[in-house]
Amino acid sequence: MAYSEDHIALAAEYALGTLDADERTQVETMMAVDKEFAAIVQAWEFRLGVLNQMVGSVEPRPLVWDNIRRAIGHGGEQAPLVLPEAPPLPPEAPFVPEANDNAAATPLPPAPESSNVVQLNSRIRRWRSVASVASAIAAALLVMVGLQVYQPDALPDSIRPKPRTQVVEVKTPPPPAAAQYVALLQSGAGAPAFILTVDATTRNFTVRKVGAQPEAGKSYELWIVSDKLQRPRSLGVIGNNDFTARPVLSGYDSEIVNQATYAVSVEPQGGSPSGAPTGPVVFSGKLIETVPPAAPAR
Repeated sequence: MAYSEDHIALAAEYALGTLDADERTQVETMMAVDKEFAAIVQAWEFRLGVLNQMVGSVEPRPLVWDNIRRAIGHGGEQAPLVLPEAPPLPPEAPFVPEANDNAAATPLPPAPESSNVVQLNSRIRRWRSVASVASAIAAALLVMVGLQVYQPDALPDSIRPKPRTQVVEVKTPPPPAAAQYVALLQSGAGAPAFILTVDATTRNFTVRKVGAQPEAGKSYELWIVSDKLQRPRSLGVIGNNDFTARPVLSGYDSEIVNQATYAVSVEPQGGSPSGAPTGPVVFSGKLIETVPPAAPAR
């Protein structure tokens, strides 16, 4: 149902605690029979509850209570209350109607409508209370907003703003491309038997079998040959799969890796037993740069 301004002001004053006993009884009766009106009262109690959370309880000093008792006459022993005697009422004169008065008695003028004045005063008092409450709520909200922005730790835990977690995505640029080197391991001008790929950054290499044919009881073994090395160094047996990867070039200087000759010999099954080529060298080649290193970012 639609409620008047008086109902809303009455609910606000009930939540504020400024009604007298009769008015509070009236509001509680309305709340018991009208759930919507009870919800309006609860809404005011929720709005005004912020004021209680902003102010801590303070215990008054004993001197305050003593002053209050003295002010209301309870500070010491009280004299018995004696009511003044009421003066005797004057005797009423008998009513003697006039002999020629046959008309009806003249009615008394109606009493002034004091109830309207009382209702108007009640409305004014209630709206003044509501205006004071609204001003207090506005001031409390202003203080709360300021504390939430500048001093959130000063607020009670129940109304303290929760910390926000903001996820910031930082896009890191991809790492610059490393230089790549490739060697075609072949016999003369024939088709390549293997393709050797070397990463300049990690110096890991991969051997891909292209045209080489396996020999029964034999293995292909890869060697690095350089005038800066006393003898060829084995880089391991090339497997039977299409790709064979090894990290063994990381132990060599980049200049040796880039300028060396890579050779493939035919060895007994499992590789050379002496650590040096024992069979014929059937394929060889040198590295060429296929992917240049990325330019440094400016």
